[in-house]
This record gives sequence, C-alpha cells and structure tokens, in this order.
Amino acid sequence: MAEVTTTEATLSVFRGDREAGKAVDYRVPLVPGMVVLDALHSIQAHQAPDLAVRWNCKAGKCGSCSAEVNGRPRLTCKTRMDALPLDEPITIFPMKAFPVIKDLVTDVSWNFKVNRKIPPFQPRPGVEWKMYQRDVDRVQEFRKCIECFLCQNVCHVLRDHDKRDEFGGPRFFVRTASLEMHPLDGVSRVKMMKDELGIGLCNITKCCTEVCPEDIQITDNAIIPLKERVVDEYYDPLLMLVRKIRGVGKS
Repeated sequence: MAEVTTTEATLSVFRGDREAGKAVDYRVPLVPGMVVLDALHSIQAHQAPDLAVRWNCKAGKCGSCSAEVNGRPRLTCKTRMDALPLDEPITIFPMKAFPVIKDLVTDVSWNFKVNRKIPPFQPRPGVEWKMYQRDVDRVQEFRKCIECFLCQNVCHVLRDHDKRDEFGGPRFFVRTASLEMHPLDGVSRVKMMKDELGIGLCNITKCCTEVCPEDIQITDNAIIPLKERVVDEYYDPLLMLVRKIRGVGKS
C-alpha cells in the first residue's frame, strides 16, 4: 500500500484585536521545507490579505515573528511545518504576555521601557582595555539575544501574574548580566536588580531557557549568578553583622 502524503495543512489562526477575537481556520498547501511563517504568508497572499503578521528577516535573527504555535512560544520562521502534527489544526496565536494590537501582532513596547532603566556600559576610571578570552566567552553568550521576547512571554511572573511594574523579565536579566559580568564595567546594578527589576520574583523554573531560539542558558548563566550577587550584597549574614558592628546601613 502506497504511503499517503499530506499535501495540505489546516492553520487555526487568531483573528481580532485586544477587544475581541477568535480562531479562524485556513487550509494551506504544503511545499517542501515550508515553515509556519511561509504558511502565514500563503494565507495573506491567497485568503486573508488583511492578516496582520510581524516579521522581517525570515532567518531567525530579527526576533520579529514570535507567536504561540500549538501553545508553545516559537519563532514562526524557524518552526518547520513537517515537525508539527498535520493531522489536526495547527493553532497560531499571538504572544499571551503582551497586549494584542491586531491578529498575531502584539504591543511589546513595554520591553523597551525596561531596557532604558538599565545603566549602559561604563568603564572603570583608568581601566586597562585588556580582556582574557574566558571573560569574552562569558559575556558573548548574552550578546546572542535577538529580542524575540519569547522568554518574556513564557515567564509566569509576566504571563500569569502581570508583574510589569515590579519585574524586568529574563530578557533584561540577560542584558544586565552582559554588563555586570563585563570585566571592564564599573557600574553596580545590584540594587536595581533587587528593587526595580525584581529578580527575587523569579523562581528559576527554566521555562525561559527552554524557549530561547539562540540557546542562551538564561537561568544557569545569567539569572542564578545575578541572584547570588543580590544575596551577597543584601542578605549575607556575615556581611550584615559587619555592617551592624560598624554602624553602616544598607539601603
């Protein structure tokens, strides 16, 4: 008996805005090598030209095409159709953690407001501009971030508890780590991590690491070391005792 080849797929795509919306099914012909973004473009071209989809490079480097495919935050340009179950509708929904503008396009502007809070790189006065390769390697991983905000979307502190006023999210812990761990930087952001970015709210479930398309070890290499810095600075019992003896308080 000849093998039956699937030639079409059904995409159940969210249509609407922040006021209301629903999933609409579209049948899309499959071609070899097709990714979800290709299927969305097919829908735009032949069935729903008003479908709103954010994208730019289609190469997994701009971070624009983030969406939830079958309930999992993904880049649609890196999600192959043949890696998904095609015998049932493939659900395509906008990122849940951010307000919907239209269809699959969400308002991620809050992220850039958080970014502006973080003091930029400032070299220590009189520093020698010399780095060891191991120091370069440590921070280089964090520079791979493409700001797709999938880690922000999957983080339960933002997604389920809406703690935007208290929590910066994994993307900005990565950015802070890239600065704090830079051997030539002379600014401490520890107080900001504690008071403004709310790193203590993270319970290190590693869901952010799991969805990162650049395979950045967000939890192990950024969040946990930053948490340790906050603990050392504010909660170390020995240091607290020394400060108490010296009569020095910690704000």
